[in-house]
Amino acid sequence: MASTYTESTGTQLLDHPVEPEVARHRLPRQSRTGAPLLGVTAMTAALGATGLAAAPAQAAAPTPVTAADEVSDGLLAADPGLALAARIQQQADGQRTAADESARLAAAQEAEAKRAAQQAEADRAAHTLPVAGYQLTAQFAQAGSHWAHLHTGLDFAARTGTPVAAVAGGAVTSAGWSGPYGYRVIQTLPDGTELWYCHLSRIVTASGPVAPGTVLGAVGATGNVTGPHLHLEVRPGGGAPIDPLPWLRQLGLQP
Repeated sequence: MASTYTESTGTQLLDHPVEPEVARHRLPRQSRTGAPLLGVTAMTAALGATGLAAAPAQAAAPTPVTAADEVSDGLLAADPGLALAARIQQQADGQRTAADESARLAAAQEAEAKRAAQQAEADRAAHTLPVAGYQLTAQFAQAGSHWAHLHTGLDFAARTGTPVAAVAGGAVTSAGWSGPYGYRVIQTLPDGTELWYCHLSRIVTASGPVAPGTVLGAVGATGNVTGPHLHLEVRPGGGAPIDPLPWLRQLGLQP
């Protein structure tokens, strides 16, 4: 085989160049720029699949999340039907609470109305009209020839001898003859109001405490009258007379 030699380079030239042994068996270099990122991504995915990647976020949460909450939230998120059922249940619970509150308020109002009715009944039981079987003949402040001034009371016309009863509880503080009023009984109530029962034919209770309905005397025609009747006057604090009609109605009485 022919060969040549060159002095200038000192290199032997062969007909077939020989490849270096090292280059023949060496693998090509790979870039290391993407390898670490790929490894981190794969590790994160693996940790996420096992739930370990979320551990730091859960530890930082202010309120611990229980396993039951996680399961419930996961089921609701995975099944829209369960989420809809949960919302419907919440609405039903809210409506039930509102209905319960309305029922409670209605029961309280009913109880208050019942209590007021019982109180009104008790008030009526604590008061009574002074005469039974009567007819109202003269009103308060009515003008007439029988009085020097306007009428100062309310007249209950009834048969002579009809019992006259105490309208309310109190005490008889005066009883006897009183000129134009004839035989008169004065009853003083606990608040100081005076009730004058006038033109009596007789006096039954002349002094002392009396209960509602206690017989004080009997209807008559004594004093300045034209016929038998009870003349009733109402004098708050023992002063000037007022209209007995609205005062009686305030007690639940309807003359």
